[in-house]
Amino acid sequence: MTTSHLKIWVIPERLVRSPDMSEVAELVRAAAEGDQAAWNGLVDRYNGLVWSVARSHRLSTADASDVVQTTWLRLVEHLGRLQDPERVGAWLATTARRECLRTLRHSARQVPTEELPEERSEARLDAALLVHERDRALWQAFGGLSDRCQALLRILVADPPPSYEAIGAALDMPIGSIGPTRQRCLERLRGLAEGEGVTATDRREFE
Repeated sequence: MTTSHLKIWVIPERLVRSPDMSEVAELVRAAAEGDQAAWNGLVDRYNGLVWSVARSHRLSTADASDVVQTTWLRLVEHLGRLQDPERVGAWLATTARRECLRTLRHSARQVPTEELPEERSEARLDAALLVHERDRALWQAFGGLSDRCQALLRILVADPPPSYEAIGAALDMPIGSIGPTRQRCLERLRGLAEGEGVTATDRREFE
């Protein structure tokens, strides 16, 4: 998946299939026994998910990086004690969400309330993605979505794609509501994008 465009116009169901649970459990067990290749496999599989959770909370780049590092450190601490190793993706998503909330609470104590909007504006989507005028119009439309929709769509395009279980854990959302909510958010995004001048021809390039 490239990052030059925002590929959220059509998010196929294939993006959210659960990975092979037995394979995941074996990676966890091997990593707990000191297998570096297995640990690298877990990082490759789930680091995109952890980052997407951090970004969905609109943290600054530095805070998001801290959350990601802390989340992986927490896994190191618990690696040999996970009750359901095949569900490590959901465990990471939940841990990352908790770390994000802890960071936000800490920031609220440290930063005057009137400065928060400016701080949050700095935590918008990666500037590297805003390459073309068309992309900027789409991101402007994206910013008009509710926080819930923005968080869901960010996590849905994580690479590798997370399972619905991991998405539900990241957003504290019932698994059964993910699909319908996704559809409503995309419909809302399409309407906002049209208002920003993104045409049907433009949209096809994002699909």
